[in-house]
Amino acid sequence: MRQTPETLSGANVSAWRLRPNRWDFVAFPMILGLLAMAAVGFHQTLAPMSTLAAEPISLDPSRLPEYALRTTLRMLAAMIASLVFTLAYGTLAAKSRRAEKILVPILDILQSVPVLGFISFTVTFFLALFPGRVLGAELAAIFAIFTSQAWNMTFSFYQSLRTVPRDLDEVSKNFQLTAWQRFWKLDVPFSMPGLVWNMMMSMSGGWFFVVASEAITVGNHTFALPGIGAYLAQAIDAQNTRAIGWVIVTMVVVILLYDQLLFRPLVAWADKFRMETTGSQHQPHSWLLDLIRKTRLIHQLLVPAGWVLATLARLPVKLPLPARVTAWLGSGRETTAALGRGLERGLERRLGRRAGQRRRLRLSTRAVDLLLAAVLLGMTLYFGWRVVHYMSATVSLHDVLHVFGLGLITLLRVSVLMLLASLVWVPVGILVGLRPALAEKVQPLAQFLAAFPANLLFPVFVIVIVRYHLNADIWLSPLIVLGTQWYILFNVVAGASAFPNDFREVATNLRIRGWQWWFKVMLPGVFPYYITGAITASGGAWNASIVAEAVSWGNSKVVAHGLGAYVAETTAAGDYPHIILGIAVMSLYVTLFNRLLWRPLYAYAETRLRFD
Repeated sequence: MRQTPETLSGANVSAWRLRPNRWDFVAFPMILGLLAMAAVGFHQTLAPMSTLAAEPISLDPSRLPEYALRTTLRMLAAMIASLVFTLAYGTLAAKSRRAEKILVPILDILQSVPVLGFISFTVTFFLALFPGRVLGAELAAIFAIFTSQAWNMTFSFYQSLRTVPRDLDEVSKNFQLTAWQRFWKLDVPFSMPGLVWNMMMSMSGGWFFVVASEAITVGNHTFALPGIGAYLAQAIDAQNTRAIGWVIVTMVVVILLYDQLLFRPLVAWADKFRMETTGSQHQPHSWLLDLIRKTRLIHQLLVPAGWVLATLARLPVKLPLPARVTAWLGSGRETTAALGRGLERGLERRLGRRAGQRRRLRLSTRAVDLLLAAVLLGMTLYFGWRVVHYMSATVSLHDVLHVFGLGLITLLRVSVLMLLASLVWVPVGILVGLRPALAEKVQPLAQFLAAFPANLLFPVFVIVIVRYHLNADIWLSPLIVLGTQWYILFNVVAGASAFPNDFREVATNLRIRGWQWWFKVMLPGVFPYYITGAITASGGAWNASIVAEAVSWGNSKVVAHGLGAYVAETTAAGDYPHIILGIAVMSLYVTLFNRLLWRPLYAYAETRLRFD
């Protein structure tokens, strides 16, 4: 008779559960292989810096698997750091009205600063932390990739926290969840579907900057870290089209692997967090997730870890802050709600002076607001004066007006490209997101297209523009949106995937079809996600303009008019005052563009288009 848990008892049942089945023998080699590759990659980072000079980058295709492993480990490390940053930064920006006024504009500026700008200030710092070790250069490369991943994920998480349905918010209050419990039981689960898709976009977007991140320059010394980016940079310098072809093949293989081993399981797992009361007819699947669920020994080994995480999420942890400080940090709505609920009742029980306490708290809140505004204004004026003083010796008023004019040209270029990308990818993203089976097929293709570095197309654009005497201002523009348009697609797919199945059934029952279905149901439903994608795509387009407005292949160089080309040329010349001027003007344009357009749309989506 075949033994089952029902035919056993006591210690035999525990032993039976720990006995591996055939699925364990399939999963164990995969897990051990991944751990071994991670260990080998980490061991190589501890080598002395001299090994980089002793083993220069080789264009031999047989070295590509090793380079692919090193690049993938860097991108995964940057992804983990980006996730931690997202949860902390996004929560503080969404929960605190005062922090939001500071953190969100800083985020706007950070996403507009070129990756090369971060590298120039951070390489020396990381190399000093680990002198003489490859680890310092590795951390500098990881940080550069982090700067290409974190902002998109943070905007997504911030948007999700600001659009949590009010009924779920009321349920969490009725259950008297602490801030810690609400974060893990409501905020993170609600944001998970969109966050997973933005993690995919961030991982793919990191490929766009991997060339810059793996070539570390300190003074007159350049350290090329083993990786696909360094291999690609050397292939472009050597004009070796065969090596570039091998890079493309390697990228396809790597993207398919981390799609199947990482993101496809995450998408299937995150589907359970969709906000609905009826089940979806088509759910995403992952063969790896199904394999792990079928295992016996691995599944039992994961149970304690899951129990520990669930227990930590349920702990009634309270922030050790006084009520005044908590109310001061809260947003305007949260402060009013707190006064109307717990804080007001607590003050009434303790002091019996409810109205007086409310007046004093409002007065202190206004006073702190004015003080904070004055401090921020003073700091802005001080740093602005320092920058102006530094640039005044070499930068004239004519230079400033010229750079602002170039910024207007790039602004027009970015705006037109964002409009065209939205008209194309919003309907495509909705159709893909509503069909999980189609999304599974499109997902790896979209990841590859998003990861495709624009500099691989430089030869094509340069040769065609030079041969046919085309206008570079027009025909170089597609390079700007090539890597950033996918932010719109991925976010819209995430929004359509998270769209409640209940609402779709209601629309079907009411026979809402055609244009009415688009403008009354789906476009409002995905609008908050679209805004997140548009903000990051717009910031990424400004960043990409530095690469796309001045391209070269061999001795041929094509330059378009714009702020990106200005920053690229001044960077190549090492003209730091003009570099600072260009970056400052770019940051100003991005911040004003977000403040005047995207933030009002964000507020509209938050107040009018929530699933309540």
